[in-house]
Amino acid sequence: METLETAKIIQRLEDAIELSNISYRYPNAVEASLKNVSLTVEKGKFILLMGSTGAGKTTLSLCLNGLIPQLMEGILTGQVYVAGKNVGKTAVQSLSKVLGLVLQDPETQIIGRTVEEDTAFGPRNFLVPLDKIKEKVNQTLAKVRLKGYNQRLTEELSGGEKQRLAIAGVLVMEPEILVLDEPTSELDPIGRSEIYQTLDDLRRQKDLTILLVEHSSEDLIHKADEVVVLNEGKVAWRGLPAELFRNLPLLRQWGIKPLPVSQIGWNFYEKGWISFGQIPLDIPATESLIRGLLPKYGHRQGERHKKDPLKKQEPNLTDKVKAVQVSNLIYQYNSGQPALQGINLTIEVGEFVALIGQNGAGKTTLAKHFNGLLKPTSGEVIVEGMNTLQYETYDLARTIGYVFQNPDHQIFSTTVEKELEFGLKNAGFKGQVIRERIDQVLQYTGLEKFRSVHPFSLGKGERQMIAVASILVLKPKLLIIDEPTTGSDWTGVQTMMTLIRNLNAAGTTIVMISHDMDLVAQYAKRVIVLKDGGILLDSTPQDVFSNESLLLNSAIVPPQLCRLSSQLKDILSEEILIESSEFTAMFESGERTGCL
Repeated sequence: METLETAKIIQRLEDAIELSNISYRYPNAVEASLKNVSLTVEKGKFILLMGSTGAGKTTLSLCLNGLIPQLMEGILTGQVYVAGKNVGKTAVQSLSKVLGLVLQDPETQIIGRTVEEDTAFGPRNFLVPLDKIKEKVNQTLAKVRLKGYNQRLTEELSGGEKQRLAIAGVLVMEPEILVLDEPTSELDPIGRSEIYQTLDDLRRQKDLTILLVEHSSEDLIHKADEVVVLNEGKVAWRGLPAELFRNLPLLRQWGIKPLPVSQIGWNFYEKGWISFGQIPLDIPATESLIRGLLPKYGHRQGERHKKDPLKKQEPNLTDKVKAVQVSNLIYQYNSGQPALQGINLTIEVGEFVALIGQNGAGKTTLAKHFNGLLKPTSGEVIVEGMNTLQYETYDLARTIGYVFQNPDHQIFSTTVEKELEFGLKNAGFKGQVIRERIDQVLQYTGLEKFRSVHPFSLGKGERQMIAVASILVLKPKLLIIDEPTTGSDWTGVQTMMTLIRNLNAAGTTIVMISHDMDLVAQYAKRVIVLKDGGILLDSTPQDVFSNESLLLNSAIVPPQLCRLSSQLKDILSEEILIESSEFTAMFESGERTGCL
């Protein structure tokens, strides 16, 4: 017996993480969030934790650094060991020396007044010498692309910059184990890639163990050692990333976004043209596959159906109704930091416009001028015929809806119904009108079943939908929505984007801020690229995403299928495709040639 117990102790020291029959139920919850989860992670491994919203990913993360059960109430059973330490019997502050946790919402981790002060907080608490702290802070800020930000006020950082800072605050501690809960959801594409490359480098250089919760996979498919899928609080699947991401039915079942190139490959697999193992996972493999299959199954050269040439964004015509007119807009923060520099822009009624750009480019700052949350330092903004300098945000909100990047910044009522009711009452609506509008919007957004539920008992994707619903009841002519799909699983993303598309089809002008280039390409009709507070590009998605080198200088990576189009430009005649169905359409006439 003693020999067996000794062997277990040795094994725990060799493993970074060990969960044994973990179950956890939040206070007042009817059902457990985790149900008999057993999971072992070897030292130095990179594990990707995936699953639909509400599957238990965040709860599992909180169990690893002792926040559950030491600071959060509820019922926890089972054993959790981290670096050989029993989490239930080890102080949270002691665990922070070996395990770093980056939370989903960066603002819950930022406590310093300046970037340097916040990053230095951890080392200072462990009495690291001052000169060593400064050295470590500078090195860490450089790793997360915040070099030179030392004295910037944290309150003036963009959402993505705050996320970088939260990561820096954990990396500076040099933990043995790193647990990250959607750490790049608000980062620009290049920033996301850089963070993951930094993590991968640290893993290899210092034998760092990484457990990463993420909904996106393109940057991680060749970095993660294994994928663990949680479903309804249980481990539903564990294996190699390639095995999971080639299996589209499984991805759909668990609410995980498939790789766009794999959707093309799955179509070929279903036709019997390729084997399961040939389904591509990246652009080079897909390009090779398409070139190999085209001679046998595709249209003959010269016969391939060609779409009409891409239309450039039409110039604004005088007879078109303007929803937004921005003239010579300049904005500076109170600290004197410039944010917008001479913006000139017109958005017409009924347009679907996406604002994209690197973190700190000025996207949210510009959008906040549309509803008067920010006022120009100079220049003017006219929205729906109203000069924002002459109207209060309260008056503008009657026709201009704004959904924040973080839905928790605008949700404060005790039930979903009361949340929707609040805006209507403030706008002067009464009785039957309020009831009818609430009923209509709850039905439209699929929130009817949550009518009497407290918003903060729901997942972030559902809270995002509540924030949207609270604006829709006011029937805005212009809807500004900042990162509408952050924290949502693939099913939630599709639900949200279908809702936004339907609103636009019904005549609502949409201004969307997003770092998800796939969504921008698929849904927006016009894309505006911001860089350093100015407009760099303004055109159709196809036209904008064809400028790959220019976009890379702005920390933007075009969508995977747009980059694939560039690799196949000799076949596509320079055409940029944005849907997987457009690629498979190249083979429609070849379906009668039989299978391999």
